[in-house]
Amino acid sequence: MSTSTNPTPPVIRRTEQYSHERPRILTVRPEPGDYAWTFGGAPPVARIAPGTVLDLFTEDCFAGRVRSEKDLVSEVCEFPFLNPQTGPFHVEGAEPGDTVAVHFVSIEPARDWAASTTVPLFGALTSTHTTATLQPPLPETVWIWQLDRTRRTALFRARDSDIEVELPLDPMHGTVGVAPANLEVRSALVPDAHGGNMDTPRCGPGSPATSG
Repeated sequence: MSTSTNPTPPVIRRTEQYSHERPRILTVRPEPGDYAWTFGGAPPVARIAPGTVLDLFTEDCFAGRVRSEKDLVSEVCEFPFLNPQTGPFHVEGAEPGDTVAVHFVSIEPARDWAASTTVPLFGALTSTHTTATLQPPLPETVWIWQLDRTRRTALFRARDSDIEVELPLDPMHGTVGVAPANLEVRSALVPDAHGGNMDTPRCGPGSPATSG
């Protein structure tokens, strides 16, 4: 579940702040057509020095297209345009073989709701074209979670019963990484040595992510 989203990004796309006492802060608010969909192969949004603080906005994995329980991914999303990326950023001084460490300071949802879904023959909960199993695929279903950003909770409501469960809100980044080696270009849906679509809760506030 990705919640770092906003339906109307500000018009200001990029601002920079400098100070002798504070680190450089680079703020990027991309327009809908500014996102990258791959790791590698996209021109950098900006050149940054090590230690730069990035204040970024990004969309959810559905690019903001799943907004209700009626919005099925197979109908409103266009493959492979999933997992939009804000960036990339050229880190000055970084060379092939170096390790880049990203420290997540804060990840905040920009909406009071979030979406999750099952997709037939896609994901870890069902059969896929590479991991065939005997049971039928899970049906395509969308859940809309209600977020309480003050109490830091996410409310799950079942679609086929009256069950409701309130869970702790724990934002994380599903995708982060560097350009792959040897001039490769990889879809943002793919995890590998470069990072990419890792979907790990360890990519949350207070945690470093390293890629090389």
